Amino acid sequence: MKAAELLVTCLENEGVEFLFALPGEENLDVLDALANARIRVILVRHEQGAAFMADVYGRLTGKAGVCLATLGPGATNLLTGIADANLDRVPLVAITGQASLDRMHKESHQYIDVMALFKPVTKWQAQIARASIIPEAVRKAFKVAQTAARR
Repeated sequence: MKAAELLVTCLENEGVEFLFALPGEENLDVLDALANARIRVILVRHEQGAAFMADVYGRLTGKAGVCLATLGPGATNLLTGIADANLDRVPLVAITGQASLDRMHKESHQYIDVMALFKPVTKWQAQIARASIIPEAVRKAFKVAQTAARR
């Protein structure tokens, strides 16, 4: 099973019904895996829209809204919606693409330290360096997002 397929299986196990996303090169495997999933993908024209849609879903349902973006500017475009959800204690899980591990710590095209950028506006974040940690990371992301969230 590919890492993207494992991620989608874990999202299904968390009861994700909708995922708000903008396709990009680094998240295409996830979007391909979502094509055969029970999760309905809502495509957006801008990542900020995906984050705000996930925010509203969380506000209305009490379940974590999920948004997906690609690396670099795609990830940074989620920031305002994520910060808004965090300030209002709305359950939200954001997933972003990232440059390959061999491109980190270099001046690489569109590499941004997303972990450092998102730390002030999230309850928890993780970088998935190995597929084997996907189930644990996804479970924790949803548990943390939905703990002490406004219902």
